[in-house]
Amino acid sequence: MNGSSPTPGTPAATTLPDGRVLAWTSWGPETGRTVLYCPGAGSSGSLGFGTDDLHDLGVRLVGIDRPGLGRSSPRPGRTLTDWCDDVAHLVADVGAGRGADTSDVRVVGFSQGAVFAAALAGAGTVRAAALVSGQDDLAAMREHLVPEVRAMVDAVADDPAEFEREVPRWAGPDLLWDLTVSTSGPVDAARYAGADFAPAYRTALAEGFAQGPAGYARDLVLALGPWPVPPEGIAVPVDLWYGALDTSTVHSPDHGRTLAERFPRGRLHLLPEEGGSLLWTRSRDVLVTLLGA
Repeated sequence: MNGSSPTPGTPAATTLPDGRVLAWTSWGPETGRTVLYCPGAGSSGSLGFGTDDLHDLGVRLVGIDRPGLGRSSPRPGRTLTDWCDDVAHLVADVGAGRGADTSDVRVVGFSQGAVFAAALAGAGTVRAAALVSGQDDLAAMREHLVPEVRAMVDAVADDPAEFEREVPRWAGPDLLWDLTVSTSGPVDAARYAGADFAPAYRTALAEGFAQGPAGYARDLVLALGPWPVPPEGIAVPVDLWYGALDTSTVHSPDHGRTLAERFPRGRLHLLPEEGGSLLWTRSRDVLVTLLGA
């Protein structure tokens, strides 16, 4: 494993033009190349990865709290396009570019965060993306999904507002933790429940729900719905990383094989001995490949 033990980062926040706050956590040298990080479902941006390697690689990792999660202000009814607008202001704030100048900004999206990273790639906010154990474009893979996930995709397609109203009835950090561990194979379950990892992961989930479940509910509607730019329209390089031992039902039903072919510049890295937690076991590989894109 490389860079696998979570290390606390430095909290910060960007004040957006409408007065809302978009919070983030950073690791690595302030002068390093910016790599944005879109964390998984219900999580704040405080759980970093690869932190032991950031100074060596010259990377400033920026983990973002999506609106309504962690320390970020809510934005009811937000869209993925709204998200891209918010992040463009954050990019300017961290000194990585101004306006449309995103020549040296990259993004990593983990699990559900892959949908938000892909949106940034489609908007031209970043020059390259890495989707790690990423949630697929699930609506396009509907026939390959397990019944429970297929039902959620259908519910969002039929009545997204009603689905969003229902999510807070059951969603919470403990449930997401239990789902993560119970749907993981042995490799991932051992990793997530490890004494060096579980406390940081559970803290990030608790932070994600600190304002209640509404932020997560909106995230889920967006993640299960249509992408603003389909994979075929995303021009930047996209590396997709999957572990063959990943048993999650909400990532990709074919470990990214179909999704990688849909991106014009997609590259699939399917690692036979890894599971869904490979972001913390192969972090240096992910970052080195992303920096070279």
